[in-house]
Amino acid sequence: MNPSSSDSVSEKHKPQPDVPQVVWHHASVTLEERIARQRHKAGVVWFTGLSGSGKSTVANVVDQMLWKESIRTYLLDGDNVRHGLCATPVILSKDHGESFATRFGLGFGPEDREENIRRVGAAAGLLVGAGLIVLTAFVSPYRNDRQRVRERIEKEYGPETFVEVFVDTPLEICESRDPKGLYKQARAGKIANFTGISDPYEAPEDAEIVLQGGVESPETLARRVIAELKSRHWFH
Repeated sequence: MNPSSSDSVSEKHKPQPDVPQVVWHHASVTLEERIARQRHKAGVVWFTGLSGSGKSTVANVVDQMLWKESIRTYLLDGDNVRHGLCATPVILSKDHGESFATRFGLGFGPEDREENIRRVGAAAGLLVGAGLIVLTAFVSPYRNDRQRVRERIEKEYGPETFVEVFVDTPLEICESRDPKGLYKQARAGKIANFTGISDPYEAPEDAEIVLQGGVESPETLARRVIAELKSRHWFH
């Protein structure tokens, strides 16, 4: 080997004093031990679909049904995380000032959406490590972002620990519901980067579960999700 090449490699990997050395700390209680005690598996059930598709509603019903069966769950909802973990600049500026808010706050452009899903995926992974079935309800419009979360979860916790649920509700139904008046504002040009109107939604190509939103009740759709999880032996 060329000596200069060897030197350059060693220098590259040499700890730098101004760079934090980040090392994963392994917990004494393992995920396997948690699963054995609670008698159900842990993983992520990722609901995706247009705004107004019903994904949050169905995810909430699934959460309620599993709770009644003493299955440990947590629901991460797209609106809720925007108040803290993935807060917008406007929300952050109230407590942290404009400079901080500009640097760390997330809007709704493509890169902001990517970071939003990255943060949510990281949080979901930590909850899976605690032994929970994590339900997430996010528009999450880009396939690559959803795929990265899947790969991260399955790399950490093994295959079949990530189930994608596509709530396939036609745009016209979502727009007719418009519970927050967002479609109306988007059509009027008052909201930029609105998925389905001025920003694309990349539908899943191979989701484990596809629900036809707007046709059947949320309870019926939720039972289909639970049946699929049972068939995968997440619980009995």
